[in-house]
Amino acid sequence: MTPLERRVNMAAVFLPFAVTLAAIPIFWGSWLGWSDVVVFLFMYLVSGLGVTVGFHRMLTHRAFQTHKATRYLFAYMGMLSVQGPVIDWVADHRKHHAHTDTEGDPHSPHVGEDGGAMGTLKGLWHAHTAWLWRTHGQARAHKYAKDLVEDRGMRVLNRKFPLIVGASLAIPAVLGGLLTMSWHGALTGLIWGGFVRIFLQHHVTWSVNSVCHFFGKRRFEVDDHSTNVFWLAIPSFGESWHHNHHAFPRSAAHGLKWYEIDPSQMVIGAMKRVGLAWDVVTITPERQAQKLVGAKKAAPAAKPEEEKVAEPVA
Repeated sequence: MTPLERRVNMAAVFLPFAVTLAAIPIFWGSWLGWSDVVVFLFMYLVSGLGVTVGFHRMLTHRAFQTHKATRYLFAYMGMLSVQGPVIDWVADHRKHHAHTDTEGDPHSPHVGEDGGAMGTLKGLWHAHTAWLWRTHGQARAHKYAKDLVEDRGMRVLNRKFPLIVGASLAIPAVLGGLLTMSWHGALTGLIWGGFVRIFLQHHVTWSVNSVCHFFGKRRFEVDDHSTNVFWLAIPSFGESWHHNHHAFPRSAAHGLKWYEIDPSQMVIGAMKRVGLAWDVVTITPERQAQKLVGAKKAAPAAKPEEEKVAEPVA
């Protein structure tokens, strides 16, 4: 990736954030206040963890087990992010892992890339946004998400997606109105906790698809282009330790080093401590060492059960 291509890609990621941040001092006091910040953060946290803990680690990869009611709650929270119905999301992501960075991957920046500058930019554009109207939702649910299709509760939630999208906008409006006891607060709550939050959350998720498959750090032997990108860790709730995730897809923790901050894993760890999660999949340091780049090929592979320990990774 040339310096120009990298700058163009980063501009596509950061420009929407910059515009929104620039609007804050302009609108502060009249169209942005503390109530809007509270509503934004609350909605971003709830819907974001619904995607990372619920859609991704719990439902797609079965990194831990929980009660049915908790599964349905996280599925609902994930759909508040407006990233699609739960079954479609899971099917697309499992297909992504089945064909990572090869033909069939719904959102790889590398498939069809001709190696030139324009090909690279087209690949990044496809992975970041264009896949949503090209390959999004095309993964066959009965093949890639059969367990969810056979779950009546998940089917019901899946069908209610349009109503949940409405709730994703109505909830911040109601919260804003209650916090300020005004229609103006309801309107600004809708703007910042609804539209702006969804917009920013989408770009963070899309950046995992594009940025985290193009540049960053790598340390494990994997057959794809996944990378770890540290500056996305907080807004993505730990999803940007994407190379770690592709090395060990079932791991509940994506941050495998003490300094790799992973808020989603912290939530899963807290759930385990209060009895809301069990059979939490973790990867032993020995197993990680075996998969490092340059590790001896003769080292014996860990047995599947060695990837589960009693306590979650901190």
